[in-house]
Amino acid sequence: MNSETQKVAGGASRHFVLAAGGTGGHLIPAFALATELEARGHHVALITDERGANIPGKPEFLTAHVLPAGRFGKNPLRWIGGVRAVLEGRNMALRLFDAFEPSAVVGFGGYPALPALLASTAANIPSVVHEQNAVLGRVNRLLAGRVDAIATSYERVDRLKPKHVDKVHLVGNPVREEVLAARDEDFPPFTEEGLLRVLVTGGSQGASILSDVVPDGLAMLPPMLRQRLQVTQQCRSEDVDRVRERYANHDIPAELGTYFEDMHERLADTHLFVGRAGASTIAELTAVGRPAILVPLPIATDNHQASNTREVVKAGGARMIRQDNFTPKELAKQIQAMAQNPTSLSNAAHGSWNCGRPDAAKDLADLVESMAGIDMMDVIRVGEAAPRAAQTATKAEGATRNSPRDASE
Repeated sequence: MNSETQKVAGGASRHFVLAAGGTGGHLIPAFALATELEARGHHVALITDERGANIPGKPEFLTAHVLPAGRFGKNPLRWIGGVRAVLEGRNMALRLFDAFEPSAVVGFGGYPALPALLASTAANIPSVVHEQNAVLGRVNRLLAGRVDAIATSYERVDRLKPKHVDKVHLVGNPVREEVLAARDEDFPPFTEEGLLRVLVTGGSQGASILSDVVPDGLAMLPPMLRQRLQVTQQCRSEDVDRVRERYANHDIPAELGTYFEDMHERLADTHLFVGRAGASTIAELTAVGRPAILVPLPIATDNHQASNTREVVKAGGARMIRQDNFTPKELAKQIQAMAQNPTSLSNAAHGSWNCGRPDAAKDLADLVESMAGIDMMDVIRVGEAAPRAAQTATKAEGATRNSPRDASE
């Protein structure tokens, strides 16, 4: 425990409430923040739905409270029930706040966060929302005018109104500690004769289009590259047998599974990632510094996965293929371009690594503590001269990094 943590734990213990939807994309950063705040001596509680209360990876110290939230689809007839559920959840959150007395409430998006944030504004409790994607989500858009601060994961965030820019703090998207631990490890050696290790995932449940395209795309690589492949692919359970047969027919070694508990270790050993562009995926890829070919989910709300790829693609750390153009031929073309020689792949790894924000959990914790009257540390404030300030900070950070992934080394 460093001196700053000791100071906070010893003399400024606070209570904080985190509110998040029940998916990994919302909860992974919430768990990371909870762990950081708890390490600083604070008490943390979680508001979520049934899925979130039972999701693997929730810290043991973190008590989960399930509140009704309601959902608002395209059918207006269902809105009445949604509003009732939100109001019920808001009242339950107010009762929880009376007992827990939080110094601040932090929302991570998703409908279960809505009642808690509405309750915090009604009770005059400082509030923060964290946006994991490069497009401000629906719940965060609804709350942007009410909360005290908006924490973002990207320098550019779409659907953010100019009048709310002064509330914005660029912190990044917190990732799991076991992933972050690999940030300072060397990029796996990749030579003209060595193995090319490829990791393929489509999110927690896999993606059928990856099962359809990737095996045939890898088979279309030039023989000297194809013969060096070693593939790990996460598939849907109903796809495993046919994907295994395809790899066997192509004589490509592949390990398949519906879930890998040691995914962080596999990511650390990977030369090239192929998969979706969810916020947590991008955050983990850039935290470790792994090149990627990203296929955004086209039905994602506001097409946010495509927006998530902008920064890392611009830095040269990834290539993006739209799903309607994701064919075996196009995949083989992009892989060959990235892995045509060891330098190309290591340069891409360095570009990805430079997009990582490894201090996201700490910076977000600093911001949250500041809501409770504790001095804020080195969070990048966007606000008025935001683009220039953020760009200057990003460039300066990249110039001073001494990464083992630097191709010049």
